[in-house]
Amino acid sequence: MYPGNYGNEASMRIKDIAIIGMLSAIMLVLQVALSFLPNIELVSLLIILFTLVYGWKALLITYTFVVLEGLVYGIGLWWINYLYIWALLFLLVMLLRKISSPFLWAVVSGVYGLSFGALCSIPYFITGGIPSGFAYWVQGIPFDLIHGASNFVITLVLFRPIYYILNKLNKSLCYDSIHR
Repeated sequence: MYPGNYGNEASMRIKDIAIIGMLSAIMLVLQVALSFLPNIELVSLLIILFTLVYGWKALLITYTFVVLEGLVYGIGLWWINYLYIWALLFLLVMLLRKISSPFLWAVVSGVYGLSFGALCSIPYFITGGIPSGFAYWVQGIPFDLIHGASNFVITLVLFRPIYYILNKLNKSLCYDSIHR
């Protein structure tokens, strides 16, 4: 067996841990850098791309990002949303991973942005009842419209170049491990 082969899929190498840490940090830095813009973010695009390129490791990248975000902004009811919101996007991408069209991924990202507020209202329905959850969701609809439109445009423009870079990086790292 080559040193780069897993042998056991559950095992993690130092390189995997470094990649997970770096990609999680990139997500956090980009999220913080764009935080002054209402609901314009790259996290959705990155979770889609990381899932397509890294498969199940993307879940570790995503949850490392979620923990880091909780450390930066504090843990609150909003943070509970992130425990399931990003996992839902990850699962959706895993189900649709055969799609190769940047346009279709832009549609997926846009629809996800549009539905973000409805998904985030779930804890408010649970903690405050139907009126509270509904009020939270309706109040955020203008932001959901921005979120959906920006997700669509960002994914349409950046999907192909970032996918190319991630694939090239991933193949380079795998090739180096096997051929040392």
